[in-house]
Amino acid sequence: MKNMFIQSFVITALIFSTLNFAQTTTSQTTAIGTSKNWGSVDGISMVGLVQGPSSADAQLQVACVFEYTEGDIFNAQALPAKLNGLVHLDEALKGELTKIRKSGQFQGHSLETILITPPTGSMPAKKLLLIGLGDRNQFTPDLMTSVGEVAAREAMRLGVTNFAFASDLKDAGIDSPTALIAGNVVIGIVHANRSENYLKEHKLSTTKKLEKVYLLAGPAFFETAGGGISEAIAEVKKK
Repeated sequence: MKNMFIQSFVITALIFSTLNFAQTTTSQTTAIGTSKNWGSVDGISMVGLVQGPSSADAQLQVACVFEYTEGDIFNAQALPAKLNGLVHLDEALKGELTKIRKSGQFQGHSLETILITPPTGSMPAKKLLLIGLGDRNQFTPDLMTSVGEVAAREAMRLGVTNFAFASDLKDAGIDSPTALIAGNVVIGIVHANRSENYLKEHKLSTTKKLEKVYLLAGPAFFETAGGGISEAIAEVKKK
């Protein structure tokens, strides 16, 4: 009887310890401003950065938005305003992000783009590129490969050597697979860069070399996104 009691106590303690560890792990966050080079491919450093799109210091900022629905970045499903990069971006632009979407000037159709010059002093990036994600109810992670391609092609066309990329899916209230999304974006960027290199080799392009991409992630998703980025880099290096 005594042995059974001891075994029961040990099992209970182990269960409690495991649950406590899991709770600690899932609630762990990374400090804002943290950066890490997850690896390089074809001369492009893929740098993870815990930062919002309104604060990242890059030559070009890329942000992604769905087709507009009333109050979408402020609703209950979206990240809280304190952690919501799209809310911060809207504030930096004095509400113009919402206005341009709500008015239909930028409809956010899949892979639609619009280039904005932010007012001086509103954000570090001199240019802001919005890329549409289409209907939020039809979204699939595969789209992010094409989004990554569009982001890189536009960045090179604009003559920048670095840009910051924010998928903004969770900011918009989409419970997306973080690692897969980050990895698909990297795959798209690499594919676009390799196509551009082909054009250069055949004297069909004179764009600057893309050197660095800052892949933005929220404090709670940095490590998970980094895992997806690292896996994608390993995958594309095999090709």
